[in-house]
Amino acid sequence: MAPPAARLCALLPHLAVPRSSSRGRPAPRVAALTTRYVEVAVDTGSASLQRGVGLADITPLVRDAVAAAGVRHGLCTVTSKHTTTAVVVNEDEARLFTDVQAFLLRLASPEPQSQYKHNDIHLREPPPGWTESVETWRAQEPINAHSHLMAMLLGSSESLPIVDGVLQIGTWQSLLLVELDGPRKRRVGVQVMGE
Repeated sequence: MAPPAARLCALLPHLAVPRSSSRGRPAPRVAALTTRYVEVAVDTGSASLQRGVGLADITPLVRDAVAAAGVRHGLCTVTSKHTTTAVVVNEDEARLFTDVQAFLLRLASPEPQSQYKHNDIHLREPPPGWTESVETWRAQEPINAHSHLMAMLLGSSESLPIVDGVLQIGTWQSLLLVELDGPRKRRVGVQVMGE
């Protein structure tokens, strides 16, 4: 199977540049496309959690992934690997974090738990591929419908440009992992693509 960059180039024939122009001059140089995907670990136990909700600045981890990829110009996509976390761009400021926590918990309060059908674990079936008993699955399932709802409101990924090897975010912006069912050990995918 062709490497990811070759597959992408094959899908985008309209981007191909001819070897010479119609007037016989050399065509512009086409840079090689680089792609790199890494997963980074984030322990949200160190985030200041309020009823399981907290924010963690993952900007340094993402910047490290961009630097390791060696991409000068391109795009970086950051994706949560979980259904009860979100990835957002906003300010890394403690009092704002408190406001965000309070706002989200008002939108999708965990109480009363009975308001959510997802929390009726005794009525649910394991997902396809579960190989252990139904009782084992039900015993490990958290009561967390509110966390899923908050995650759906916020979104699970962000894409940002890379220019001159630098992730392009504003002065007060940071990439934040929003923990909605913590504390937990989480994984974030970072895809860097460009030249």
